[in-house]
Amino acid sequence: MSLERELRAQFGPAVLEGTPADYLTDFTRLPGRADAVVLPESAEQVAAVLAWCYERDVAIVPRGGGTGASAGAVPDGGVVLALDRLDRVRSFEPELWRIHVEAGVPTGRLKQLVRESGLMFAPDPGAPEQSQIGGNVATNAGGPHAFKYGVVADWVTGLEAAIPPGELVSVGGAIRKDVAGYDVKRLLVGSEGTLGIVTAVWLKLLPAPEAVLPVAIFHRGTGEGCAALLRVVGSGILAAALDALDAETLDCGRASFPGGVPDGAGFVLLAEADGSRDEAERIQAELVEAAGEGALGVYAPRDREGVDALWRWRSGLAFSVLARRGGVVAEDIVVPLDRVEEAMHATVEIGRRHGLVGLSFGHAGDGNLHSAFLVDPVDPDELSRVEVAVEELFELAIQLGGSISGEHGLGLLKRGRLARQWSPRALDLHEQIKHVFDPKNLLNPGKKLARPVPGDRKMIATRS
Repeated sequence: MSLERELRAQFGPAVLEGTPADYLTDFTRLPGRADAVVLPESAEQVAAVLAWCYERDVAIVPRGGGTGASAGAVPDGGVVLALDRLDRVRSFEPELWRIHVEAGVPTGRLKQLVRESGLMFAPDPGAPEQSQIGGNVATNAGGPHAFKYGVVADWVTGLEAAIPPGELVSVGGAIRKDVAGYDVKRLLVGSEGTLGIVTAVWLKLLPAPEAVLPVAIFHRGTGEGCAALLRVVGSGILAAALDALDAETLDCGRASFPGGVPDGAGFVLLAEADGSRDEAERIQAELVEAAGEGALGVYAPRDREGVDALWRWRSGLAFSVLARRGGVVAEDIVVPLDRVEEAMHATVEIGRRHGLVGLSFGHAGDGNLHSAFLVDPVDPDELSRVEVAVEELFELAIQLGGSISGEHGLGLLKRGRLARQWSPRALDLHEQIKHVFDPKNLLNPGKKLARPVPGDRKMIATRS
């Protein structure tokens, strides 16, 4: 009897017919394979499927909305356990600034629900209508507003997870402070489904700001723009977001920028002020004052239409970059704030050495850059050259005192690279933690590995 039929005999309609292609890849478009796809309808059923698989030594690959950028949800056999049907809001108490949701709740739905009650959940990873809270937690996702409000881990007060060999456990909860034991909650957040399967989370919320006012400040080049970035941070201005785009990235979106791009501009600092109306207007003016020295132009909308248009442009920027060549290989390196300029220049130079167009954009206030190389996705020579370029990019981040990932995680694409930046003892601890949670190595096997795998081949994903 096939694995799929055995599962269906036990779990009925939770097991899909066949293995639909949509459940075998993610945003990277790397192809995967699976023996069965299961969509449990409750946390208890998640634990039961995990127990069934663990007893039979079958690999389990947890899956959220499939928006991951490191191939963390791409299976290589075994059972894909998708959390789409765990989409209930278990409780919502606006007056206490908290919500308890299941892992399959779409991020966009959560943000809209709490906003209707005058609150906010600030983390804003990409593709909010498709991404799910469980996946956001599993990758410890960030986004532009992490500069002021932190990443997803900073909003999780508790979680429920299915842990091998098949048991539901809860840590934390509807409490704001808890230092009683080891921070198991933080271990599970960002573990990419390799330690447990998050089934529900308690999230803290905050009152939504009365006003949100972005500002785009254009400079001639990366040097001038990064100097403006450091002035903003050094001035102590509490911006809600602080993103940056280099010349090549700006060129990709130049034609669609809502306010028009000034002639000669080769860098834009995109910031946001929020708070009460008076506070947001004050911070917006302070941003212009601090970052506007020597600027070629400033676009600072205050009406709702202009504000929305600017953020729509920023949200669509990745697609503008993709359209340039049809493919892009993008990483999410992190460097110290005072090395951002160096990292941006070096990315361009790495690309040039390998006959590629290199560019950088992203959350510069956190030192988190989406450094990327444009490629023709059907040109094997370019894909071969970009593999080398990406390895040099990782080495660059480490040499500058940074990290190979700021918000995408390791997944499959960056497995083994952690060994470049951690000591041998730290790597041992990383592996020992995995063994304590998952002694059979059946939970998302092959992902988030700290050390290289002998004979492992390089893998490059193009967003084509």
